[in-house]
Amino acid sequence: MYDENGQQYLDCINNVAHVGHCHPEVVKAGVKQMQLLNTNSRFLHDNLVLLAQNLTSTFPDQLSVCYFVNSGSEANDLALRLARAHTRRRDIITLEHAYHGVVTSVIEVSPYKFGGRGGLGKPEHVHVVPCPDVYRGKYRDSDHPTEDLGRKYADAVRDAVSEARSQGRQVAAFIAESLQSCGGQVFYPAGYLRSAYEYVRAAGGVCIADEVQVGYGRVGKHWWAFQLQDVIPDIVTLGKPMGNGHPVSAVVTTAEISRSFASSGMEYFSTFGGNPVSCAIALSVLEVIEKEGLREKASIVGNYMLNSLKKLMDRHELIGDVRGVGLFVGVDLVRDRLTREPATAEATHIVNRLKEDRILISSDGPHRNVLKFKPPMVFGTDNVDRLVQALDEALSELSAGELILTNQSQNRSKGSMEPDGTAAVEEESSPEVEKARILDQSASSHSSTSGDDVAL
Repeated sequence: MYDENGQQYLDCINNVAHVGHCHPEVVKAGVKQMQLLNTNSRFLHDNLVLLAQNLTSTFPDQLSVCYFVNSGSEANDLALRLARAHTRRRDIITLEHAYHGVVTSVIEVSPYKFGGRGGLGKPEHVHVVPCPDVYRGKYRDSDHPTEDLGRKYADAVRDAVSEARSQGRQVAAFIAESLQSCGGQVFYPAGYLRSAYEYVRAAGGVCIADEVQVGYGRVGKHWWAFQLQDVIPDIVTLGKPMGNGHPVSAVVTTAEISRSFASSGMEYFSTFGGNPVSCAIALSVLEVIEKEGLREKASIVGNYMLNSLKKLMDRHELIGDVRGVGLFVGVDLVRDRLTREPATAEATHIVNRLKEDRILISSDGPHRNVLKFKPPMVFGTDNVDRLVQALDEALSELSAGELILTNQSQNRSKGSMEPDGTAAVEEESSPEVEKARILDQSASSHSSTSGDDVAL
């Protein structure tokens, strides 16, 4: 990436520019179609049919019907409508820390939003189950080394179904990202989705896989992250990478659910969903992924990144866990490897420190202590080397007590003024106390940044 002054940045977090910023083939496809025709999707066009064919060819056979919309939020909203039309129920089971979008219906199933600042709390029709995080969750691998944690976490879904029934309610759907992103780059234990899906389907509900952030070959071996758990959802939602920055998204479902939706009597139509330009761009993205072997590259470069980051664990106690698959990687920073106390302020410092080196990363998770890496799929091993070297240097600086001062701490020198106009008193403190103070200020000054926000 380049800013307005021509300064180069290494983008390690942009899962929207999936095949690279301004990929020439994608740009060409969009321009060519705009020069020919763009109209709303009440008018049939070959691009819509071709995209539906090419997209469904990457899915299991039963996922054969596409609806095209404009964003991941719209896709998840429509997925809820499909589930409710098919089951004639309302209640939804969702994961702790989940994020599914910004419209009202999906904020209601996003604890990441409704449980945060400005949120209105959990609605009555929503049931939240623990995030199956074996490193930091309710059931940790260190505490349950011999147990089937996939089943143990999935049993909470069974219990949520039973609790809903005891209240005279019925579950329409279970919605979950196939890998949890804003929750801290979480990888579910083996068998979790399989068991959770079994419980939901036995109760008459359907299963929604949110692939908005984790799909489109990012995991390398598979097109879709749900395939890592050897399951087939009833509804799949797509978004961010689908248009490489152009607003286009989709819902893919079964013919049976589609028929239920159609028979509800309420017409569904999206003015711009499936328009010729959006479809041309989305077709080009699929073609580039195949033509340039980007899924294979994600596997190779992702493994190289994982191995490189794991080597840093031997040098830096601050790294508690490195986890990932393909180009979806998280580094969990801790102040104590035994207790796994989250190193939130340190993570904020590192994000800002790397930005000084023109390397863009971000932190997320409930404690904002997980460094997340989900770069464009063209990311190479040379990019990994630059990232890891910079991260190594930043971690070493933290160990040595070298920190980026906030403006507030830099101005608190002898003779400076407090915000209320009184004279500041120069405090004597140890390097350890000063380090903690600056870290806390750094964390506070950046605590309002959303997990999806980044500023140059």
